Amino acid sequence: MQLAIHGGMPYRTRPFPTCANASGRWLGEEEKRLLAEVIDSGALGRNDGSKVVALERAWAEMLGFGASAQPNGGAPLAAQAVTSGTAALHTAVASLNLEPGDEVVTTTITDMGTVIAILACNLVPTFADVDPRTGNITAETIAAQISPKTRAIIVVHLFGQMADMPPILALARQHGLYVIEDCAQAHLAAYNGRLAGTLGDLGCFSFQQSKQMTTGDGGLVVTCNEALATRARLFTDKGWPRGIPGLRGHLLFGMNYRMTELQGAVGLAQAGKLTEIVAQRRRTAGLLRQLMADIPGLIPPHIIPGADHSWWMFPFTIDQARLGVSPQAFGQAIKAEGLPFGVGYIPNPVFEYDVIRDRKTFGASGIPWTLPQARPGIIYDRRDYPGTLRFLDEMFVMSWNEGLTEADVHDIAGALAKVARYYRND
Repeated sequence: MQLAIHGGMPYRTRPFPTCANASGRWLGEEEKRLLAEVIDSGALGRNDGSKVVALERAWAEMLGFGASAQPNGGAPLAAQAVTSGTAALHTAVASLNLEPGDEVVTTTITDMGTVIAILACNLVPTFADVDPRTGNITAETIAAQISPKTRAIIVVHLFGQMADMPPILALARQHGLYVIEDCAQAHLAAYNGRLAGTLGDLGCFSFQQSKQMTTGDGGLVVTCNEALATRARLFTDKGWPRGIPGLRGHLLFGMNYRMTELQGAVGLAQAGKLTEIVAQRRRTAGLLRQLMADIPGLIPPHIIPGADHSWWMFPFTIDQARLGVSPQAFGQAIKAEGLPFGVGYIPNPVFEYDVIRDRKTFGASGIPWTLPQARPGIIYDRRDYPGTLRFLDEMFVMSWNEGLTEADVHDIAGALAKVARYYRND
């Protein structure tokens, strides 16, 4: 049997559903109806409308915080909608009110938005290595990065699987550190029954186009800490305490991260579908894991005990010794069969991006690393991150979405089996 890269026909020629368009997104009449209500009202900003507040309430209730979100003042919000996942993270970090030069531990494998939130607050990022099976940081790797300047940890729940949180939370308590959960990829993921975003001091979500639910761009911060909730609400609205009649004061430095009513309308409709969206992703991803387990030479995604994955991406690895092929060569072969898998997720550890490696932050100042209060001599050496390098060299990833059907999954498994058989030389 010949592979497509050797002149044979690809196993699959039709494109798979994608989250980049309607083929992989559950967008429809409910979104249109709520958008029409906003247009008909003429109130497109959150402070004159109702949809963003309704979205905040829906998320607070969905995560178990109760209906505590209040419009424009009143009790501190358990959920605060913002313009993006990056804005959510910036809001969360800013709400901690840390001192410039303080340090925040996070992961080597994440979107740049996670690190932007740290740098934007003039804080110094330090990076923990990851478990190469999941791409998530662990209590052990975090502990290796804690210094006297460390004040917080941002835990990224990569691809929809939560990190092993109990030991991380215990470590944070031991050192008096805040914990922020970056749940941008982990809507409704759970660990021992606790939903992502509810275990740390704050949780941050993204509603960008590719996420489990979308508003195009958008995000949300959750917390049950009243002081942090108050600061988060103020930070997203330029420090303006709108709940006090007649006061146009600004109580703290903040941004304008207000979500619009148009985003809120789409988000409210999507939130009503999210449970079934995630259930559909779990059904199809679970089927692929089952089929993959029967293909010699393939290693299905590792799920830690107690974790309930919500499948933003589907990862897997190969047994290189069994197949006698490198991940790169295997990746080229499955692409030739029509499968949209890539190897490694991001090209390098995040600390090797130009902005961090060359300190391209605030002019030529090198801030925050050069601040007098910062710990001197911080360097990021890839040799200190073997788990990260292994993950980026060996992990296959495919964006997952609710548009994928059982037939699509059988095609994926069939193409993987074809390539694996070829290299096993069965």
